[in-house]
Amino acid sequence: MIVVAGEALIDLVPQGTGALAPLKPALGGGPYNAAVALGRLGSPTAFCSRTSSDAFGEALLDGLRRAGVDVSAVQRGTEPTTLAVATVDENGSAAYSFYVDGTADRLFTAPAGLPQGTRAVSFGTCSLVLEPGASAYEELMRSAAAQGVFTTLDPNIRAVLIPDPDAYRARFKSWLPAVSLLKLSVEDAEWLGGTPREWLASGPAAVVITHGGDGLTVFTRDGAEHSVPGVPVAVVDTIGAGDTVNAALLHGLAARDALSPAALDALDADGWTELLGFAARAAAITCSRAGAEPPYASELSEPTGL
Repeated sequence: MIVVAGEALIDLVPQGTGALAPLKPALGGGPYNAAVALGRLGSPTAFCSRTSSDAFGEALLDGLRRAGVDVSAVQRGTEPTTLAVATVDENGSAAYSFYVDGTADRLFTAPAGLPQGTRAVSFGTCSLVLEPGASAYEELMRSAAAQGVFTTLDPNIRAVLIPDPDAYRARFKSWLPAVSLLKLSVEDAEWLGGTPREWLASGPAAVVITHGGDGLTVFTRDGAEHSVPGVPVAVVDTIGAGDTVNAALLHGLAARDALSPAALDALDADGWTELLGFAARAAAITCSRAGAEPPYASELSEPTGL
């Protein structure tokens, strides 16, 4: 079982240009998208979050169930669902503004334990920013790591939600000893400061940097660096692309029985190249269609090493 911990929200996606373009609601949130992507790829997946009992909350849970994701660990509340208003530029890149005050997912509390058979837990995005839930997710991350569970982190920076950037950067560094695999975009890396080598020295066994259409690079503790190019595609938008990369990496590592820091250390250049290539192909499919619509296993050929 791979557990994805974090927010589920509704993206309001513009259906045209200009500030008053009609908005179409879509299921979203970085962790939510990653859970759906994992389910579609065929990995046994559970979602750990808190969602509203409103109509949007019900739709979010239905989307997880359709992807085969276990929702038994999802907490519920009467507060409204978080809303993210997206704007998409001429290149398909998305930016967001958020409506988060008093919403259900902010009131997440750390569970007593993880679902039986949990092999990995994934964290990231708004859930690690918005209190009081952020502290609860941090508690879960540290407890999972202390139990020897493989952990992944995608900060997926939403700067508009971070009132004190320096405090967040310090908090990010404090998480690294509890992180097995760190994945972030080149834009996130620039915002956070530091380098992959510095982050590796603090705990992770590997750091994966995404470069948009230019591909992915992994940095490992033995000093190696492996890259793959992006997959050419007609981009509709980039919503959910990074979340798909997260899911593809976890799916591929699980298929290799490599969900441990030691197993990451043992991956050679060919193994990393195949794994990153698989993630690049999955992300390209997501970019080829509107909204966060990650691929199903039937749309992808597995790496030959899996």
